[in-house]
Amino acid sequence: MSDYRFLKWEVFDDGQIVRISLNRPEQRNAQNRGMLVELDEAFARAEADDTVRVVILAGEGPMFSSGHDIGSKQAREEFSPGPGQHPTAAINGGTREGAEKIMLQEWHYFFQNNLRWRNLRKITIAQVHGDVFSAGLMLIWACDLIVGSEEVRFADVVGTRLGMCGMEYFGHPWEFGPRRTKELMLTGDAIGIEEAYRLGMVSKIFKREELAERTVEFARRIATVPTMAALLIKESVNQSVDNMGFYNALQACFSLHQLNHAHWVGVRDDKRATAGEEQGVPNWRAAPPVVAAVKDQVRADA
Repeated sequence: MSDYRFLKWEVFDDGQIVRISLNRPEQRNAQNRGMLVELDEAFARAEADDTVRVVILAGEGPMFSSGHDIGSKQAREEFSPGPGQHPTAAINGGTREGAEKIMLQEWHYFFQNNLRWRNLRKITIAQVHGDVFSAGLMLIWACDLIVGSEEVRFADVVGTRLGMCGMEYFGHPWEFGPRRTKELMLTGDAIGIEEAYRLGMVSKIFKREELAERTVEFARRIATVPTMAALLIKESVNQSVDNMGFYNALQACFSLHQLNHAHWVGVRDDKRATAGEEQGVPNWRAAPPVVAAVKDQVRADA
């Protein structure tokens, strides 16, 4: 049973385990604003319930998540009325005023949300299948553990497709390692789940047909750990990583991400002026690279 429009909510073991599933399969679980609002509400609901010990984050349909929704009719309607309100306005015809609104939107929906979910007072497990692209990485990196099926690929294509320096929650160097991050961002290539396991990013690999059941079994093992011990383990690791610079690096890279947006707004405005466009009429050909269809997001030879 689901109480949400864009999510599914499932309960196991008398409420000790909750599975929250992204539920926009036709859009490959692209993250529109409504989904992110509901996801924050669902995490808060699980956090407030003392019965819940472990929260699983999964996705319906053929893949876990294709990243941000930057073009569906539903996503555009969520940011109407008003110019420059869409998080990707700097890409899709925004103005310098739009860049400021982008920063506020992304700070709340993409950055602070993920920080809050990372520090949730529950143990969280990302259950992934299919492909995990770009902003899908942010969701799973906010979880304590990641499990997935054998076919999973991970990629952030915003560098090669959008001319951006990564996602708003830039956990890449901590998850992939510094040089692998540079390579993946500069080429748009993907890594498979076996490599992600070797990097320490993924905890368990299951067969696709067994993924849902085996993830719940994994969650049951964790649910037996006393709450105080589980949360102190989580806090000890998170504080250790923060003291190594993780939190400050996230803050700095979010600022760089916004500078990158502002750059493209400036490029667009300069090209618009050079082309003698009428005020407010977007020149789509002057845009930086745009996102291709989901099936074409990762290079065939990756």
